[in-house]
Amino acid sequence: MPPTHPLPDDPIDLARRSWRAQGWGKAAEGMAVITSIMRVQQVLLARVEAVLRPLGLTFARYEVLMLLRFSRKGSLPVGKIGERLQVHPASVTNAVQRLEQDGHVVRSANPGDGRSVLAEITTRGRKLTDEATARLNSDVFGEVPIPVAEQRELYAALKEMRRAFGDFR
Repeated sequence: MPPTHPLPDDPIDLARRSWRAQGWGKAAEGMAVITSIMRVQQVLLARVEAVLRPLGLTFARYEVLMLLRFSRKGSLPVGKIGERLQVHPASVTNAVQRLEQDGHVVRSANPGDGRSVLAEITTRGRKLTDEATARLNSDVFGEVPIPVAEQRELYAALKEMRRAFGDFR
């Protein structure tokens, strides 16, 4: 799904040159890297959302379903979902409620902690993850437009950035 009307020039490259011209050369490369990462995130999210939309999913809801699918029991406390996905609790609650309305998740009181709520993936939710993952693997994850060796290098560099920013230990 390439853009329908690619720009004639790279606007981030133009911004990098402008940064240097303004005397901000020391920060120009960092600005270009960060802006590029943010733009790539926008492009990738749009591609992912276009694949998931016909299935009635957003990427946020897909992530919740996959986290539940990969859990040992197929269920997790809602708070733990937010922690693992690194999102605000209200966002998780909203996603879980929508998934429950659509029959992909059921909520129940946590028997191990009466103060929390468990979300559990349903058979219907598992089937949806099969279809969504097959489409994402085919149309997005398997179509990254750089060689696999460069994908590994990029992942390692981004992982190191995330670690340096305190995203994980």
